[in-house]
Amino acid sequence: MTRTPILSGTSIIGDDVRNAQGEDLGDIKDIMIDLNSGRIEYAVLSFGGFLGMGDKYFAVPWEALSVDQKEKCMVLNVDKETLKEAPGFDKDEWPNFADSTFRESVYGHYGLRYKRAA
Repeated sequence: MTRTPILSGTSIIGDDVRNAQGEDLGDIKDIMIDLNSGRIEYAVLSFGGFLGMGDKYFAVPWEALSVDQKEKCMVLNVDKETLKEAPGFDKDEWPNFADSTFRESVYGHYGLRYKRAA
């Protein structure tokens, strides 16, 4: 019998995020769940800064991430410049994640199209 891998939310928080080239892109600070569908919409990624100072947060569509079980990290297949240009926000002023304009901006930046859960 094949077991489907399952992760707890707390095991994802703090996970490193790297791109396909192995470059460090930051770490997961939180996950955002759509209460109507129950699905994870975004991972909140901290990137930039030094020792937590000056870093910026980014909402990354969950579909843009994959799990590298061997390296025990999340993988976002973008380069650092693409991430720097992503719609970000200050860690003390979070956006309205359900706002359709914000959602379209974020999904579009990663080349994805938002699909409402059935």
